[in-house]
Amino acid sequence: MRAIATSNDPVRLSFLASLLADAGIETVLLDSHASIMDGSIGAIPRRLCVADEDHAAAERILRDAGNP
Repeated sequence: MRAIATSNDPVRLSFLASLLADAGIETVLLDSHASIMDGSIGAIPRRLCVADEDHAAAERILRDAGNP
């Protein structure tokens, strides 16, 4: 697994996951429980990850959609 995006913004992460799902790329959101444990104040960013073999395609999809 490789991180494709890191953010404290759950809406942005959901949007990126949706873009990738539309392309058939499965995502996993890591660190959401750690973020909840800190009181959801945003001290711990969440990581959106994809499988190693999907990483290049995922980067291309997000870049083409205007997301760095």
